[in-house]
Amino acid sequence: MFVTIITDCHDTATAGRQLTRANAIFDCPANLVGVDFNADYQAAGNLIDILDASEGTEGVVLANVAPRSGEANKKWPNGTPFGFFHYHSTLVVCSIDGYLLSLVKKLGLAEKVRVFDIPTVMANVPNKLDFYLNQKDYIINTQFRSFEFLPRVAKWIWEKIELPIEELYLTDVKDMDNQIWWIDNFGNCKTSILPNEISFEAGKKIKLGGLPETQCYTRLKDVPNGEPALVVGSSGVKETRFVEFLLQGGSAAAKYGLKMGDKLPLVS
Repeated sequence: MFVTIITDCHDTATAGRQLTRANAIFDCPANLVGVDFNADYQAAGNLIDILDASEGTEGVVLANVAPRSGEANKKWPNGTPFGFFHYHSTLVVCSIDGYLLSLVKKLGLAEKVRVFDIPTVMANVPNKLDFYLNQKDYIINTQFRSFEFLPRVAKWIWEKIELPIEELYLTDVKDMDNQIWWIDNFGNCKTSILPNEISFEAGKKIKLGGLPETQCYTRLKDVPNGEPALVVGSSGVKETRFVEFLLQGGSAAAKYGLKMGDKLPLVS
């Protein structure tokens, strides 16, 4: 099996703690994908990429990018709840607020997520997990829920231990705008746009947001040197892939002053 962590809490020391705990709990090596602070849209895209990479095989994805300030954080009595769903044989346990599940919804990879409240779960931990019963107050009140609670509850779900849950249909999850969710080391901009949403067609020119009118190309190799292009990129699942904005032989992000999170509405 595999374990992958997606988190905005990933300084060297913190990443080491999370990886070690995941390794210890699941008895297998874990990987970590770090995203920017509060950048749930980045986590949304990376979650899709991890599910694509794993091809639905046995494994666990732990994703946590929860609001830590403002009204979004205060609307939940115990912080943003965690929930889980399965993509084939892959278990995803994640924070449910914001845009983290927006692309799972968009691609139809799950219909609903099962949500749990930490105090309720810890009040109903089975006796066979008595080690955790002795720590329940600490786990409920910890400031590092993705370290003390998230991997443990993922293990309990993996082992099919019954826990109190509620259901949230993904129709209630916020839709992501047409925007850049990742910029790779080449300066290519991965967007949340699907080809059909902009009537993508090789040779067609499309105007997005503040970008120049840009031609669509089937393959990167067909783009002339120094020219911007829209291509169907590598991110997505199976035959459904997101559109990328790039510059042949250079960084599209640098040349056009783009950053992750920038919105790219279709200009008619």
